[in-house]
Amino acid sequence: MDNHFKFTNSVILLPLFFVLTLWFVFWLEIRFDFDFVQNGINPRTFSGLQGIIFSPFIHSNIEHLYNNSLPLLVLLAALQFFYSKQALAVIGYGILVSGILTWIIGRGNYHIGASGLVYVLVSFIFFKGILTKYYRLVALSLAVVVVYGGMVWYVFPKVDETISWEGHLAGLVTGLALSLLYKTSEYKKVPKYDWEHPDFNPNEDKFLQRFDENGNFVNLPKVEPEEEFQPYFSINLPVIYTVLPNKKKESKP
Repeated sequence: MDNHFKFTNSVILLPLFFVLTLWFVFWLEIRFDFDFVQNGINPRTFSGLQGIIFSPFIHSNIEHLYNNSLPLLVLLAALQFFYSKQALAVIGYGILVSGILTWIIGRGNYHIGASGLVYVLVSFIFFKGILTKYYRLVALSLAVVVVYGGMVWYVFPKVDETISWEGHLAGLVTGLALSLLYKTSEYKKVPKYDWEHPDFNPNEDKFLQRFDENGNFVNLPKVEPEEEFQPYFSINLPVIYTVLPNKKKESKP
């Protein structure tokens, strides 16, 4: 595992907490016969502004809730693991900005459900992985396309009149904008070999020196040993030594 990505308890706790909150709100609605639909986004109305915050937690039926819960569990876990520093900001601003866009462009009806956030996460993870050009994040982007690529059809009108295509489109645009806004760390592979270092000089490499410019194996030229200089001087002339008697300076008797 790369040092950039560390598994923590939040990778499991964050998606579980968020999805359990959705189910708890739905349980309150069923148990006490509440009608939270009116707390959704009602486009271009003052009362409908509350739905920007509340709409992701409101669902029309259990099938609607179930269809949003599974993608949220997977995508929130992936977001927290691969983009832990940006996770909370992406969720918070994703809900806020996509809700505002839905309030602006939506049809005159109540828009509810966490599908807008699902589209935010899909869009952010896909585009951010492509922008980083890091092989693990690119692989994650491709996996998202394979699993959730079919969702792109539901950002167009008249594909299904019963869904909020405006919320899906708002989520897709918001995720793209957040992927451009938030910068991630430079994911660089740690050099393992000498030739992977930027200051590598192939002319000084002993192995590469055994090949010529055409790639043929050649023997290295023999290096002649340098002549050693003696630390003293020598001479061929004979040396004559004269022995002198040792005369002591003594007084005569």
